[in-house]
Amino acid sequence: MEMNENILFAFALTLFAGISTGIGSVMSLLSKKFNPKFLAGSLGFSAGVMIYVSFVEILVKARDSLISPYGEKASNIYIVIAFFSGIALIAIIDKLIPSFENPHEIKNIDEKNLNPENNKKLLRMGLFSALVIAIHNFPEGLATFMGALTDPALGVSIAVAIAIHNIPEGIAVSVPIYYATRNRNKAFWLSFLSGLAEPIGAVIGYFILRSIFNDLTFGVIFAGVAGIMVYISLDELLPTAEEYGEHHIAIGGLIAGMAIMAISLLMFL
Repeated sequence: MEMNENILFAFALTLFAGISTGIGSVMSLLSKKFNPKFLAGSLGFSAGVMIYVSFVEILVKARDSLISPYGEKASNIYIVIAFFSGIALIAIIDKLIPSFENPHEIKNIDEKNLNPENNKKLLRMGLFSALVIAIHNFPEGLATFMGALTDPALGVSIAVAIAIHNIPEGIAVSVPIYYATRNRNKAFWLSFLSGLAEPIGAVIGYFILRSIFNDLTFGVIFAGVAGIMVYISLDELLPTAEEYGEHHIAIGGLIAGMAIMAISLLMFL
């Protein structure tokens, strides 16, 4: 029964992280004045949480899973390979997406930079963004789910960090679709649905991997998840934070995220 409860808890966290794209959509559709500095600080905070937890907690757990059955040298080799494989996976996904249509490459999605007359291009941008974000959310969903399954406190930290990072993704989908169609409902639901790829990714990953869950599987997946989260932080969160706000706001958010993560981990020692 306890295992079933852990699975439900992990899935609930993953669902929460995914549907936060809807929060970004609501912010963009209902708010008359967007606060870029607050978003920059939030994105920096999310990056700080992801980077700190990846190096201090997730890689340590990966090593703990691997060192007993495989020894120190082999476990370190597996971790390095899996870590950079995670980076390679998410980098390849980005590489296959044209940069001018990649929602993570949009320099500024503020209303003033959108041309309502170019409806076809805006609609295409929004729909493509929804598809791309859905693809990105698959490995993120698995990361949240696996983290929560093995350590509920770690899962909460990952879920919150990914939820914050999903908010601007929701904006990236809903703003161009709204200005193309002037339909708030369509803009919201397309943004919301793109986030559901996270729990879907978690479910698919779980059913594929559950028959081979062992120390090697957990160790390799955790190291890969750490690589994915570090790449997302350095390639997406921090550059986007820099675009929205001042450099020191982004870095301040980064340090705050690391500090909060460090304190929360000390509380569970």
